[in-house]
Amino acid sequence: MLNVRTLCLTGAALAAMTGPALAADLKICLIAGKTGALEAYAKQTEVGFMMGLEYLTQGKNELLGRKIQVLVKDDQLKPDRGKALLEECYADDGAEIAVGSTGSPVALAMLPVAEEAKKILIVEPAVADSITGEKWNRYIFRTGRSSYQDALAAAAAIPADVEVSIGMMGLDTAFGRDGVKAFAEALASMRPKAKIVAEEYAAGNTADFTPFAERLFGALKDKPGKRIINFIWAGPHPMAKFVDMKPERFDIMLAPGGNILPVMNAWKQFAGAEGGTYYYYSFPKNKMNDWLRAEYQKRHNAPPDFFVAGGFSAAAAVVAGVTKAGGTDAEKLIAAMEGMAFETPKGDMIFRAVDHQAQQDMFHWRIKKDAKDNDLLELVATIPAATMPLPFRNKR
Repeated sequence: MLNVRTLCLTGAALAAMTGPALAADLKICLIAGKTGALEAYAKQTEVGFMMGLEYLTQGKNELLGRKIQVLVKDDQLKPDRGKALLEECYADDGAEIAVGSTGSPVALAMLPVAEEAKKILIVEPAVADSITGEKWNRYIFRTGRSSYQDALAAAAAIPADVEVSIGMMGLDTAFGRDGVKAFAEALASMRPKAKIVAEEYAAGNTADFTPFAERLFGALKDKPGKRIINFIWAGPHPMAKFVDMKPERFDIMLAPGGNILPVMNAWKQFAGAEGGTYYYYSFPKNKMNDWLRAEYQKRHNAPPDFFVAGGFSAAAAVVAGVTKAGGTDAEKLIAAMEGMAFETPKGDMIFRAVDHQAQQDMFHWRIKKDAKDNDLLELVATIPAATMPLPFRNKR
């Protein structure tokens, strides 16, 4: 029969054998629209996020001695589902930080969940201005660019010294309508000689763009100066259908904006077209982007795309924030991340303290004369974050 002394020795021996208790996994929830029109965006974000964690933890997948566990969930681009999944992540799965989502309507539905749970949500890649505007709360940080940042980059690509008339073809969503509104404001502040003279909005599954194009052509064809149709679009792009209708008959140029490589590769014949973008793999010059380009090419036989860089940037924010805060306590994370500078493949970012929007450089591009697949754009200019008049829209 074991006596008390034997039991104590046995317990001590077991403790010595097992060592100190292992720290619990650091659980991060990644919510993305992996089903639907933005599936490619979601998959790129996931790949970029995982590669970012790999690079920033030197392959250990650990942070502050805790193994990182990423829980990936598909919101199917449904706001109610995204909201329910985030509630599940925080309450049932024990996630301490969440990242998402692909679509702005889903991300907007998720914002109050983070506030109620008092846990951090890093928004990537949804762009609606209201996310860091009137719908914002203090638990929200965004590494992705906002519609207004997109608009400022697009405005920077518009000629500054001539009169320009612009027609807008926008996606009929919060992303599209916020984007057009932001672009109008950006033009007023950066390109006062350029004016939007017509706006059209269409659903993402629209098959026939003839009536939209004809109305925009009619509004522009007699206007003086340069004439441009600018697109605010996500998913399958309508630019090629506009090209088929020969806008050059009316001396109208097309400005499609940045997009993923498979979409832009279809624009090779539009040499000289210009626009602004968040990322193009050959533009940023830094060690992190060098690694991402080389490693992604090796693994996927292609350059890293738009949302790969976005996912990587979200991972960079997580690692920098948790490291600076010394853990995942939400209040300590907020204190650490407000005003925090961190490196990403697209360059340095800084979270503005007032609304937690990441300030970041953008890029003015032009389609090359000898454009090839995955070698389409040349850099006209880097647009420094400090030169873009990004307003505050939240009620802090």
